[in-house]
Amino acid sequence: MTKQERATRTRQALIRSAAVVFEQHGYAQARLTLISSGAGVSTGALHFHFENKAAVAEAVVAEASRGLRDMSAAIRRRTDTALQALVDTSHALMELLRGDPVSRAGFRLSCDGERAAAPDLRLEWHHRVRELLDEAAAAGSLADDIAREDAAAATVAVTAGFEVLGRHDTEWLSPYRLTGFWQLLLPRLAAAQTLPLLDPAGTGAVAPTRAPALAASAVGEAEETAELTAEPT
Repeated sequence: MTKQERATRTRQALIRSAAVVFEQHGYAQARLTLISSGAGVSTGALHFHFENKAAVAEAVVAEASRGLRDMSAAIRRRTDTALQALVDTSHALMELLRGDPVSRAGFRLSCDGERAAAPDLRLEWHHRVRELLDEAAAAGSLADDIAREDAAAATVAVTAGFEVLGRHDTEWLSPYRLTGFWQLLLPRLAAAQTLPLLDPAGTGAVAPTRAPALAASAVGEAEETAELTAEPT
């Protein structure tokens, strides 16, 4: 394994550990020692990758943003219609929030007043919802009298609300809850000829959550030494 590969593994382990610590303790109470120990490295190794706690938080949000974009794009490539892609992407988002601490912490860090870190993931989600609705309208899949911005606002408000409520009760992030929402909205949203083709529970295009982060044991002291003495790339 090259030095660059080891550095990438360490950085990813630190981001995932930071997400867990931010989620458990909040930004203000999160300590760098907890983050580094959770990744199985020293605080010196952490500072090789990140200047301070704010930089770690920015990296968590950026990783969550990348995951959201990649997931949405992958689902759209595998889905025949934009409206079904919207349903499937919302289910995949809830799956990420159930199973991926980076996504959960990223939304919380970027949207809460405690630590408003760019980018704003709810704003990104709103843009993606609106893009899919615009695409559905162009294909004739939406009911004629639907205001797309109202539909986007309703979708984002419900899914963002599930994310907030799910911090304390994961039942709010369940497929059952989101399916119920789409069962209510789709008959109003979709054109008559499109509605029978849609599955409010999502289809097989829903992407799985990202794979678990590399085990902390894979990051050894020899790697730390190499990173601390090497020039950053």
